[in-house]
Amino acid sequence: IDALEFQPTDHQGTCMIHRRAFRTLLRTTPSTQQCVDFYLTHRDAFQAAACAKVLRASVEDTANFHLTSRDVTRQLKNLVAATVILG
Repeated sequence: IDALEFQPTDHQGTCMIHRRAFRTLLRTTPSTQQCVDFYLTHRDAFQAAACAKVLRASVEDTANFHLTSRDVTRQLKNLVAATVILG
């Protein structure tokens, strides 16, 4: 796959994340299945990243948009920090 596509919660458009972003996130050249598995394992971070981008960039409700590895990494760190705090 060149990009993984999903529909963010409460958004009518689709969100895409390019395979190269997965390469950065996984620090390897991932297979299609590895990309899907990573997304499924970290779905909450992807949803949070999409929601944050919609708010930050004022993305129209029906617009399609993409996430970068930085968008996802930011939310992965936030979720880890919240887990540590809530412990």
